[in-house]
Order: sequence, then C-alpha cells, then structure tokens
Amino acid sequence: MIDADPAATRFAPSTTGPAHPGTLLSALLCWLDARSRGAAVHLRLEDLDPDRCRPEFIEAMRRDLEWLGLDWDGVVTQTDRRAAHEAALDRLAALGLLYPCDCSRARLKSIGRPAPDGGFAYDNHCRAHELPSGGWRAVDQPLRLRLADERVSFVDELGLAIDQHPAIEMGDPVVRRRDGAIAYHLASVVDDAAGGFLRLIRGRDLAPSAPTQRLLYGLLGLPIPTYRHHFLLLEPRGDKLAKLHGSVGVDALRPTCSSPELVGMLAAWAGLNPAGGDCRPADLVAVFDWGKVRRNDLVIAWNGKRLTTLE
Repeated sequence: MIDADPAATRFAPSTTGPAHPGTLLSALLCWLDARSRGAAVHLRLEDLDPDRCRPEFIEAMRRDLEWLGLDWDGVVTQTDRRAAHEAALDRLAALGLLYPCDCSRARLKSIGRPAPDGGFAYDNHCRAHELPSGGWRAVDQPLRLRLADERVSFVDELGLAIDQHPAIEMGDPVVRRRDGAIAYHLASVVDDAAGGFLRLIRGRDLAPSAPTQRLLYGLLGLPIPTYRHHFLLLEPRGDKLAKLHGSVGVDALRPTCSSPELVGMLAAWAGLNPAGGDCRPADLVAVFDWGKVRRNDLVIAWNGKRLTTLE
C-alpha cells in the first residue's frame, strides 16, 4: 500500500495500447499540479483488461512518460492489487449488494438507451438475482453492484456541474467481469483510497463516471475525493469529433519531434507556454497555474509528420 499523503495525487493510464498525445497531456497536467504544490505524484498502471492489456504496453507507457521528462514518487501495477479488490467485493457481498447478471452487451445495445459516458445504459434487468450459496466467487457470470436510488450532484474544481442519477442513467455497474477481471469502477475507488488520493486530476471524458464512483466510496466507507476534469484533445473523425487516441502514438511522434519540442507544444496548447518554444516539464513547475489552463477541448490533426491545431 502507498503511504497516505493528503496532498498527493496520481496519474492512472490504461495500458491497452501506446501512449498518445492525450495521454501525455493528462500526465503532464497531473504531474505539474503535484510538483507545483510540492506534493507527491504516483503512477498507477491500469492493466486489468486481460484482452487488451499486454506487458509490452506497460513497459512502453513507463518508457514514454520517462522520455517526456516525468518522474514518479511511486509506481503501482493495478493487477498486483487483486487481494484488495477482492476484499472490497467481500464487503459489498456482506452488505447484500452484489448480484450475478446474464445480460449480454448485445442485449444492452438492442435496448438502445444511451448513457452519459457514451455507452449504453443498463436497465437493471437482473437486480432480483441473488448470489449462490458459494458466494460471489462461485459466480461465472459478471457481477453487478446494486446502487442506491440516489441522485448525485456536485461541482468539480474546474466549475463543471455534474448531476446524475447513476442507478437510472448508467445502471448498476459491473464490478467483476465474466472473465474474472476486476472492473474499472471498483478497482479505481479501492486503489485511490488505498493511496490516500483525495484530489483526482483527469480528463473530462471521465466526468460521467464520478457519480457512480462517489456512491461506491460511500458504500465502502471510504473518503470521497474531489475532482478536476481538464480539457481534452480531439480529432476530426468522419462527421464528428472523437478523443485523440488511436491515430498517433508516441512511437510515431518520436521521429518527428524531440521531447522538449513535444512538451513545449502540449504546454502551449494548454496555455502554459504562450511564447511557444521547446521546454521540459521541470521548466513549467514555477509558472504552473490552473487559471492559465484552457477550459475548452482542442481539435488536433496528425498529417503523418506533424501535429497541428485546427483552431
């Protein structure tokens, strides 16, 4: 377990593929937030998905963040936290809140009820199911958590108003998948609490997950953190904008620019390097101020040789 530090924060990338500019932007902002406050910042490598996470992606993520110029006060690989995740499942089961669900993704898609996170909402179809006599470990199906019939409303540090009725708008979340992997909400809540992280810096795309997670903190008797959801890098994709992700990874960027050039570019886009030019993360610590950081998402294009903004 990480030693608790009330001022500390963490960067928690999913290791399902190469780091991309959006990953690096989020890492840089999280790192600068901590370093500018003299606080610790940890790296948590989220490798729970056995279908998409690979050891080489974990090593590449660490290597790419080091190349950018970021260092960490602690590093945790999320699959190493399995015992703590299972202990949380035991507690939720003791509260009578877990149930097996035999609904497929195809069924949820056929219902066609959009969720705030861009996916499909679950209609709590299997809520009446009970755990077998052998408990949750004897269940081969996905496990879901019965959420309270409660609306969650709060404002994050950026001033983003979040108002959601998770049990209805999202549906009861999966906490353990069919393949046995611990699901995102449970692992994130347990690991953030274990690290003592009471202030979370993350992209705006994760804001819809906060209400469900706040309810889960409460059910587990854990302190609820505050949030800051920063702007995203987007790319044109067909007739819509999508999160900048698969179009360009760090391996493609490295031959086209140096680390200081990329840091300078990311910082300029964020509003932290108005004069432009190369710089390193350490150069930005003294001038970092969330009041300078842009609030609106930024559209970026990759032409195979260079990243450019479309503003």
